[in-house]
Amino acid sequence: MNKNLELANIFQKMAIYLKMDDVPFKPEAYQKAALGLQTISENVEDIYKKQGKEGLLSIPGVGESLADKIIEYLKTGKIKEFEQQKKKIPVNLDELMLVEGIGPKTIKALYEHLKIKNLEDLEKAAHEGKIRNLENFGEKSEKNILEAIEFLKRSKGRFLISEALMVVDKIIQELKKLKEVEKISLAGSLRRRKETIGDIDLLVTVKKNYPNGAKKIMDVFTNLEGIIKVWDYGLTKSSVRFDLGIDADLRVVEDYEFGAALQYFTGSKEHNIVLRKIALEKGLKLNEYGLFKGRKRIAGETEEEIYQTLGFAYIEPELRENTGEIEAALNNQLPKIIGYNEIKGDLHCHSNWDGGENSIEEMIEAARERGYQYLGISDHTKFLRIENGLNEKQLLAQRKVIEKLNSKFQSKKFKILQGCEANILNDGSLDIEDKVLSQLDYVIAGVHSRMKMTKEEMTERIIRAIKNPNVNIISHPTGRLINRRDEYQIDFDKILKAAKEYQVALEINSFPDRLDLNDKNIRKAVAMGVKMIINTDSHHKNQLRFIEFGIAQARRGWAEKKDIINSWEIEKILAFFEKKMNYSRHRKSLMNWLR
Repeated sequence: MNKNLELANIFQKMAIYLKMDDVPFKPEAYQKAALGLQTISENVEDIYKKQGKEGLLSIPGVGESLADKIIEYLKTGKIKEFEQQKKKIPVNLDELMLVEGIGPKTIKALYEHLKIKNLEDLEKAAHEGKIRNLENFGEKSEKNILEAIEFLKRSKGRFLISEALMVVDKIIQELKKLKEVEKISLAGSLRRRKETIGDIDLLVTVKKNYPNGAKKIMDVFTNLEGIIKVWDYGLTKSSVRFDLGIDADLRVVEDYEFGAALQYFTGSKEHNIVLRKIALEKGLKLNEYGLFKGRKRIAGETEEEIYQTLGFAYIEPELRENTGEIEAALNNQLPKIIGYNEIKGDLHCHSNWDGGENSIEEMIEAARERGYQYLGISDHTKFLRIENGLNEKQLLAQRKVIEKLNSKFQSKKFKILQGCEANILNDGSLDIEDKVLSQLDYVIAGVHSRMKMTKEEMTERIIRAIKNPNVNIISHPTGRLINRRDEYQIDFDKILKAAKEYQVALEINSFPDRLDLNDKNIRKAVAMGVKMIINTDSHHKNQLRFIEFGIAQARRGWAEKKDIINSWEIEKILAFFEKKMNYSRHRKSLMNWLR
């Protein structure tokens, strides 16, 4: 595993151990350092070699004490304090912390009273009814634990797209250094940008005049850093497993069949079955080597050539799931899905006014480096004390700061908007007064508590927030955390109907463990004419890059530029927000008149 991730993992666990003992401040310091290690692009080992301790101190969240611990780990492979904590409470935090509703104090109590060390112990104790008798637990807690464990079992063996791409980037980076490599491409579900990945597929071609090129490529591939197992070695295909637990296949194909192989190994299986059927109906044969008429190859060098020869337009990889894309292509009705370079700004970003790592100015500079025209600061509000949520007075103070910054950046044609991520309380009201919300440029509202409501209760809770005249965006609308927490129960069709009526955009949250909305719900929103916004929910300036995951999700959901409000110019977005307020005022007046 990458040393950055190894240390981030240790620091996150140290934070958990310290929370078990109610140690103040230190857990947050470890968490910030973990976040810093996850978000820097340079390897922490290289930083230390080049710059020593001073270089480590430049990592966000790393102070003197934690820099010393990083050095200790780089030199010895261990951190003494962490090893002591593990001996004190010898539990599998990687397993137990994945269970929804299980936190540091719970883990400590379960270990001290029932000697529960891992997921297997936890499930056994819950089935035997032992947990309900503990203080602060009960039958409902026990039932929730069993439901959470079942969800984890369904998600087992799947990796977040961000985790898989981290491995892929390393592979491609090393293979591109080889003079023997001509073309290299991702394939499989990762190229289709599915939200979770089972394994990694890669294709390469060898440059001409390198007769031993395939062997050189495979030798480098099977000896990459982080490989713990070589499943298979061959000159046309090799398979390995990386320390993350994910398998990767590399195939060497001929240049003239690269397009056919790429199309075939990208999938999906269901998409390919229909393509082969269409080929047969035309008297042709399609496989990973090309498109054939009899024994003659008539296409195969490029994917575009395959689709064109079969009689329809090229289908983007994200759409290839056999959910209507082939029929749409045959009828020239494919959507012009949003491009990866069409987002003009991010409206869900946190600053160091709440739980974020960076100042507003630092977030602005990072946004400008990405070529954005605007940035929205949407800090948490007061109900979320754990995130240092802002109250009404603090929001108004922040507004003055942002107004000053806008004066500074006016000549640079960059606009800072102020919003907030208000909390939708149990009854659907918000935790900030309307008179303050109305002074912001926009308001995001999200559910952050009591997620086990009935379907009817949660639906009405969210719809009431949508009806609030100040709310413009609903953040992470279904509340899921991929591989950790299922969606809460809602009537999504009713929420779509309300969002359309009240001019509220639904968020496609780009954070890799959220990707919420999912592709199916995005497609429903597109069909209903409900507007969406792709945001990163960044708590660190480096997380702005997560936007690519949200864009991929939107593309998988057939969304076009017209469907995504932050692909618009800022004047059009502000007009959209204003339209909601005018509609709400008009509707309120009308209802009063009808009464």
